[in-house]
Amino acid sequence: MASKDQVIGGIIFLVCVIIGVLYTIGLFYLGGNPLDWTIPFWLIAIPVFLAFIAILAIGAWIGWTMATTPPPKPIEEITGKIEETTEEKPSEETTMETEEEKKPERKKKS
Repeated sequence: MASKDQVIGGIIFLVCVIIGVLYTIGLFYLGGNPLDWTIPFWLIAIPVFLAFIAILAIGAWIGWTMATTPPPKPIEEITGKIEETTEEKPSEETTMETEEEKKPERKKKS
């Protein structure tokens, strides 16, 4: 079963792709004959089209990444593994500290 983040990511991806396709169809096929358009329209339409598609591509990429990334492990599972490894092999720092703690401090004579 997919996690909540994966479902949200899938929805974002689909919405961005559908809007991009509909915008492209509306701009180039439903707007009439592109050869009859005037130049000022193209001066506006091309940059707006490229910016819009770039934003939708970023949104689709974010959605795809969210949809395909597995959910993170629960924190209890991670901390349990850390505790197991520290119990098996005490680190050098902890062994040195315990040896130093065992030694009594010498008082200096003045």
